Amino acid sequence: MKGMATHVITGAGSGIGAAVARRLHARGDELVLHARDAGRAKALAAEFPGARTLVGDLADPDRLSWAFSHQTLPDRVDSLLHIAGVIDLGTVGELTPKAWRHQLDVNLIAPAELTRHFLPQLRVAQGHVLFVNSGSGLNAGREWSAYAASKHGLKALADSLRHEEHANGVRVTSVYPGRTASPMQAKVHQQEGKEYDASQWIDPESVATTILMALDLPRDAEVNDLTVRPGR
Repeated sequence: MKGMATHVITGAGSGIGAAVARRLHARGDELVLHARDAGRAKALAAEFPGARTLVGDLADPDRLSWAFSHQTLPDRVDSLLHIAGVIDLGTVGELTPKAWRHQLDVNLIAPAELTRHFLPQLRVAQGHVLFVNSGSGLNAGREWSAYAASKHGLKALADSLRHEEHANGVRVTSVYPGRTASPMQAKVHQQEGKEYDASQWIDPESVATTILMALDLPRDAEVNDLTVRPGR
């Protein structure tokens, strides 16, 4: 992706999303940063001078269309980066419908809804939709059922979208990071009752490097699926 481009990013407040946003901001690209509320949008705008913000609660995907109708959307989108996510561990016997719905809404249905909204702009730009999935999008362990289900669904969304939009020149990539040092990983360790040592896991900057590689790849090639595992 050569020259200045416009990127819509969810999850830019921390972890992998923040690392990607910093790298794109540093090279002068235009950022449209999603935020769940006005307060978070203000904080992101202060952290990334010149960036635009887009407010809407991913936990309530039914209202995203209404929220966006009251805001100005970019005319051109070169990449839509789905990086936000939530996780709540628990056995199938323990997880409530509320826990299931929350993870499915944020991790799967909201990305589908955002993609629907930005597809016209992505088609014009022959842009790129990139989903930060998870190793759990390929394999599900005990107590990970709801999160893994949302991520398995995200893989299906990406695969279908790739087939549907190939003729329009829209590229679609799924990135499957292993455990990455982030606030989400600290929460996972807390839920697992384990001590958290960030040095044992992938640096978000390393995942950001793989994401930018996929975005910047010349048009004669496309990365469909990319797995990133801890090197230690």
